[in-house]
Amino acid sequence: MVKNRGFTMIELLIVIVILGLLASLVAPKFFSQLSTAERGIASAQMNAFETALDTYRLDLGTYPENLAQLRVSDKPRWDGPYLPKEVPMDPWGNPYVYKKPGENGNPYSIMSYGADGQPGGTDNNEDIVHH
Repeated sequence: MVKNRGFTMIELLIVIVILGLLASLVAPKFFSQLSTAERGIASAQMNAFETALDTYRLDLGTYPENLAQLRVSDKPRWDGPYLPKEVPMDPWGNPYVYKKPGENGNPYSIMSYGADGQPGGTDNNEDIVHH
């Protein structure tokens, strides 16, 4: 008579160690790609803001005081909404920073402060700025 034999504790520990080693090799690559994707999303959203801002300026002759005016305004000649949805947060959950007038003589600036939500920084915390 043959008994069903299950896994021994040693066999289970070996499998867990192997899975842990594989995860330690894959995780850093995955997380570096995630931060690159977040920065790309922020840049794409800011490009959409730029298009909406330029359309707003064509209709009203000036840029809005804030990004919310791209969705709702009582100004004459306003032909919006210029964004299909509410103004989104950046990929890290922080509001985009809109300045009018912008930096370096530009009519406006749009920026995300990156993952830390603070001005300045490096790598994933670096500011993303569009003019």
